[in-house]
Amino acid sequence: MTDHHITDITGILLAAGAGRRLGTPKALVEFDGERLVDRGVRLLTEGGCHPVVVVLGAATTPVCGAVTVLNPDWETGMASSLRVGLTAMPESASAVVIALVDQPLIRPAAIERLTAAYRKGAAIAVATYGGKPRNPVLVAREYVAELSESLTGDAGARPFLRAHPELVTEVPCDDVGDPADIDEAADLTAIREAAHKRE
Repeated sequence: MTDHHITDITGILLAAGAGRRLGTPKALVEFDGERLVDRGVRLLTEGGCHPVVVVLGAATTPVCGAVTVLNPDWETGMASSLRVGLTAMPESASAVVIALVDQPLIRPAAIERLTAAYRKGAAIAVATYGGKPRNPVLVAREYVAELSESLTGDAGARPFLRAHPELVTEVPCDDVGDPADIDEAADLTAIREAAHKRE
């Protein structure tokens, strides 16, 4: 591995889904008095990403502190949203961090660990919890085009990462967040309870 010189690292927040099982778009759900989309932007911003690109779809809403882009094909799944977000990356960006709107217990320190791994030469850095890869994920600029071309359906970056294990650096983040995601109302209740126990 070679050291990477960091210019700007773009953050992409995927927030286009309708949240069908939840009954409302996840981006608009409030968690501790803050919309999940705003919490996700804060996660990436405080973690050192600039700019932050929010991909919207089912719900369109103003988002402070971020560039918002619309995925007209959001119903086809996560791949189309990620592709739209990657297309919005500034040319100056040296890497991108991808995060999901429905994981509110991940903290900015996880983003900082990924960028630290990138600084040390990692081409792709993936946060792990309990030894299992989850989100967020950092991808160096030189692999963004290949990632974008590989995207299909609702899989996101995972198939690309599995196809290139030699590029992946796993970054343990157990102590700086919980990857639990919100798919339905019961998940939201459980995550709120878990957050309060951590306080």
